[in-house]
Amino acid sequence: MTPQTTGTAPERYHLTLTADGRPAMHGWWGRETTARRKFRDWVGEYGSARGARITLVDEETGETLTTWPDEP
Repeated sequence: MTPQTTGTAPERYHLTLTADGRPAMHGWWGRETTARRKFRDWVGEYGSARGARITLVDEETGETLTTWPDEP
């Protein structure tokens, strides 16, 4: 099934990585399960970078789904 037939936009879930407040990397996925798996992978790969912050946003609703590290 393509994202168009499932009703999910191919760039709905936006993942960003910032390091020391600067954009370092970003990606978009049409499926939330894929985006959450990528989020977990990015935390493992890039979470130890100085000042790393990883955020997953649902671009359709504007909701922040998760962040790393957690908000205080």
